[in-house]
Amino acid sequence: MLLEEDPSTLIRHTIANFNISPDKVAVSRISESLLTLNQARELRLREAETALRRLARNQATLASQHAEITASHSSAAHADQIARLDTQKFRIAKAASDAEVETERLQAQAADLAARLQELELQGVDGGVAGGGSVVDDEVLLRLKVYRSLGIEIERDEKDGEFSRAVIRNDRKGDVHVVNMDRKFSRFFYANYFWQTL
Repeated sequence: MLLEEDPSTLIRHTIANFNISPDKVAVSRISESLLTLNQARELRLREAETALRRLARNQATLASQHAEITASHSSAAHADQIARLDTQKFRIAKAASDAEVETERLQAQAADLAARLQELELQGVDGGVAGGGSVVDDEVLLRLKVYRSLGIEIERDEKDGEFSRAVIRNDRKGDVHVVNMDRKFSRFFYANYFWQTL
C-alpha cells in the first residue's frame, strides 16, 4: 500500500510530479517588482523632501524680508510725509497765484506808464503841444486824454498816422481787450464797441 513504500521515494515522486519552477520564477519576478517599487517610492520621497526643504527655505527668506519691510515702513511717517507734501503743494500754488496777480498788476502799471510817456512826448519839452501846436492837434490831444481817462489807449499807425489799434482796460472786471481798428467799420461802430467793453 501507500505506507509500505519508502517515504523518500514518495517525496521524490511528489516533487517530480509537481512543477514548481514557474511558481519560483513568478515569486522572483514579484520580489523584483516589489524591490523596484520600493526604490521608486524612496526616490520620490527623497525628491519631495528636497522640494519641501527648498520651499521652506524660500518661505523663511520671504518671511524675513516681509518682516524687515514691515518694520522699516512706518504708517505714521508716511502720513506725515503726505501732509508735508500737501502743505508744500498748496504753498507753491498760492505763490504762483500771487505771482500771476502781481504780474498782471505790473503789466497794467507798465501800460499806464507807457501811455503817460506817450502823452508827455506829445506835449513836448515845454509842456505844450509838440511842434508849436494847432487847434487840430489840441483837439486830438484832448480826445486822447479823454480816452485815456476812460482806460482806452489808441495807437497810431506808423505808416499813415491813422489810429489803427486800441487797448481797452476795465479795472472793475480786470479785463484787457486789444482791438485792431479797420477802416471798413465806422467810428460810430468802434465807439459803441468801446462803451460796451467798458
